[in-house]
Amino acid sequence: MSESVAVHPLVSPWGRFGLYSFFIDAPEPAIVDTGIASSPAEGMVPALEAIGRRIEDVRWILLTHGHIDHIGGAHALWELTGRRAQVVIHEADAPMLRSRRAHVDEYLSGRAQYLHDPDGEAKLTAATNAVISGEMEPTMLVRGGETISLGGDVTVSVHSIPGHTRGSVAYVIDGQNDVFVGDAVQVHGAANGFPGFVDPAGYRSSLHYLSDEIRPQHLYLGHPYRRADGTPYGVELDAWQAQEALQASLELEARVSDSACGCVAAGLRDTDSPYSPFARVAEDLGYAGDPTLEPSPFFTTLHGYRTTFDQKTKHEERRTHG
Repeated sequence: MSESVAVHPLVSPWGRFGLYSFFIDAPEPAIVDTGIASSPAEGMVPALEAIGRRIEDVRWILLTHGHIDHIGGAHALWELTGRRAQVVIHEADAPMLRSRRAHVDEYLSGRAQYLHDPDGEAKLTAATNAVISGEMEPTMLVRGGETISLGGDVTVSVHSIPGHTRGSVAYVIDGQNDVFVGDAVQVHGAANGFPGFVDPAGYRSSLHYLSDEIRPQHLYLGHPYRRADGTPYGVELDAWQAQEALQASLELEARVSDSACGCVAAGLRDTDSPYSPFARVAEDLGYAGDPTLEPSPFFTTLHGYRTTFDQKTKHEERRTHG
């Protein structure tokens, strides 16, 4: 690559939080992640105008994963490009772009069983209707290993980094090693103060891959994830900060894993604790956050360890009796 490609963060308002997308100023411009339904018009348009760019010229919409605060604005952004932009997502997370109901089903099959909210399904259904701008078929499905040309000599490589979701991907600007990971590097979590991932083994492996193989020159995060003392990293990390965040993420995952596996192996019991049936984990880690605040990373993550333990147990039983 002869010249470096500029990257601009695009922040969109959403209640108490900002939602972050990134503009890659290539010959065929790209936006990584899209916030929610209102984000393209309220956040991206004025931000691009401020740097002398137009949303109509965006030719690539690169989605790091399928959660509503990352794909919610995809259809609206696609419309603003005159439906000319290519929309890219991993095949495992594509159902969440195609269907609002997929988000509700994910909730019901996981964290809902611990939250015990009789209105939970209705609330999430309303949320998906409000913040997802439209259901759509992606233009390009990826698995990892693909290279996308953004015009000229600018290319982006796609890397599978499952963990936060099964279809999480990293997009890497080749030649300058700028890496966009969405929510795949959780450190100590964002506002809820707990890391969220559905696939513990995948999360661990992906962190090692990013740290040891990719080694980002710049790491772009979907939210300002936090250190152990609660201070945020921000969303644009240099090479040193990236390695620090990756190592801190690995260290916390190891602690969560030790406690979660011990808790599940001892047998889960319902109690009056808001962290039930994983109160032991909250106590071990000194976690005092509200586990009911959506998207409830505490229960999402611990359900992942529980599922992994149950699958391992069933496999061993089949092998023993097989």
